[in-house]
Amino acid sequence: ARAGLQKLAQYTAAVADRVGLQRAEVRLLGGLFRCCAIYQAAFRAELKKMLADADVALAESTPEFGAAWLALRDEHRTAVAQPTAAAAEPELASAETEQTNPRSARLDQLSARELVELFVEEEQFVQRALRECIGELAAAVELVGDALRRGGRLFYVGAGTSGRLGVLDASEIPPTFGAPPILVQGIIAGGVTALHRSVEGAEDEPAAGALAIDERHVRNGDIVCGITASGRAPFVLGALEAAKRRDAHTILLTCNPASARRAGVEIQIDLPTGPELLAGSTRLKAGTATKVALNIISTGAMVRVGRVRGNLMVDLAATNAKLRDRAARVVAELAQCSYEEAVARLSANGWNIRAAASPAR
Repeated sequence: ARAGLQKLAQYTAAVADRVGLQRAEVRLLGGLFRCCAIYQAAFRAELKKMLADADVALAESTPEFGAAWLALRDEHRTAVAQPTAAAAEPELASAETEQTNPRSARLDQLSARELVELFVEEEQFVQRALRECIGELAAAVELVGDALRRGGRLFYVGAGTSGRLGVLDASEIPPTFGAPPILVQGIIAGGVTALHRSVEGAEDEPAAGALAIDERHVRNGDIVCGITASGRAPFVLGALEAAKRRDAHTILLTCNPASARRAGVEIQIDLPTGPELLAGSTRLKAGTATKVALNIISTGAMVRVGRVRGNLMVDLAATNAKLRDRAARVVAELAQCSYEEAVARLSANGWNIRAAASPAR
């Protein structure tokens, strides 16, 4: 029951943070709160740890009354509120990824071939950005590899494109390296829905990022890698702050060299990919460079923990025809035997490459 109370209090605090309430008025609904004063008091105590000024009390009316009131209000609403102009964010506006690219000023006037040539030419900046961060990427490979070897886990945290790239890289680790799914995990603002559809406002909630870290029970020895092209996504920064409080290792990956150096982050990698051909669309060069950087970090770490022999995937999960064929070729190369013998060895060893490639006893 205590764990449930803590979780409910965390969600309540996250909602209050999102809507910007300085002194949240929290009203309790439901039979459990109404019939159990001890449960009320316990929830109030948990919430006060996160929202010291919260006003917590039983709701005066039932949920049904509130629903009816909202329906009546909407029915009789005659004026529609006009959207207000968003306040400028100096840090975001100055990010390299938000600037306009002079090389693509006539993008809408190019022929298909000219557009393709421009995109291909622009990829040189991805290579250049990665080369400028070789030292930081190597440090990240060492940090992650050493942490995983000691029993730690790697968590990617991002929003939008950055979050999707983190989830993608994490999801490819089990089939490629035979690692358990919990070893490398991806966290995206907005949850699973955000993988295929934009979840507006999800990245603006630092408390939600912190809550995601708490829900995964991140601990000392784990690594949290925040991914944000601009370097300022609140969801990501909130997650990193929570990770530091839990004594986890921290990495921040951005595509904005001008972003502030975040205090307490052990490794900050700022890939200078420059302005996008389509201004602000960080799924382009920034996304490509980020994907390569994550490939480097995760693959390098897997090499360091011994899940690769030479340049072969010795812990590959042979779950389909293509992968069984690859497994057979790997065993044939390692054991210096024919393809047919490799298949026989694999069949006899439950398609375990390491066992099949071991010298016969």
